[in-house]
Amino acid sequence: MSNAQQLEQMTSGNGFIAALDQSGGSTPKALGLYGIDAGQYSNDAEMFDLIHEMRSRIAQAPDFTGEKVVGAILFEMTMDRDIAGKPAAQFLWEERGVVPFLKVDKGLEEAENGVKLMKPMPDLDATLEKAVSKGIFGTKMRSVIDAADATGIAANVAQQFEIGKQILSHGLVPILEPEVTISIADKAAAEDILLAEILKQLDALSDDQNIMLKLTLPETDNHYKPAIDHPRCIRVVALSGGYTRDEANARLSKNAGMIASFSRALTEGLSAQQSDEAFNASIGASIDSIFKASVAG
Repeated sequence: MSNAQQLEQMTSGNGFIAALDQSGGSTPKALGLYGIDAGQYSNDAEMFDLIHEMRSRIAQAPDFTGEKVVGAILFEMTMDRDIAGKPAAQFLWEERGVVPFLKVDKGLEEAENGVKLMKPMPDLDATLEKAVSKGIFGTKMRSVIDAADATGIAANVAQQFEIGKQILSHGLVPILEPEVTISIADKAAAEDILLAEILKQLDALSDDQNIMLKLTLPETDNHYKPAIDHPRCIRVVALSGGYTRDEANARLSKNAGMIASFSRALTEGLSAQQSDEAFNASIGASIDSIFKASVAG
């Protein structure tokens, strides 16, 4: 597996990153939207089998290739499983030309100073070593910003970069995701503070410490351009954050240099009950619309 080739694809490839990393808390909702209700599985093992079937179906769709989907973020249990008889990360890169990432966070702490920091990750080094052995290129971890609180946002960004450096030490590229909640009244003000903190942390990185960012689509078009242009930032990707696919695409297309990393907006309209033909047509149309919004800038 060529790391240099994958880095080139992440730096300048046209397309977007598919977020296929729903974890324990969000899986029932994702399955519900896919047409599988809680009565159709009786325990977590069955639930995760069903979500893996959904992810495998997406990954094997004809349009799910590196031509439009430059990367995909996996849940740890997906990394440990096969797709079409190959380990998931290997399948994505070798068969589809899609760069594999791994979600590594373990959920959120209780809110403090308007933010939710990430819970401790005592097993992170072991997880990262396993990820490297399975051919993973990078990681993703999410924390949340619920208010324009300067103290909270500074702590949130500092935690992301601190753990990001730990990830870099394993030769993996971290996607740092301090998500601003789309429904808050002071979203624009929070984004101003967030950008300032991100730039401060980017400026402090050494020349060999290059990261990616996953950020909420901003209220002001091109707000994150200074981060996109920063030499230590490989790519800035956007989360859909609860926006419908149409609204997320519309917002994304107004932000030059930002590409999508959508989860729910990617799978909107997919159903377990669809025939393969209908499913592939639906995911194909979704991929096409998100690709167009990602390259619009």
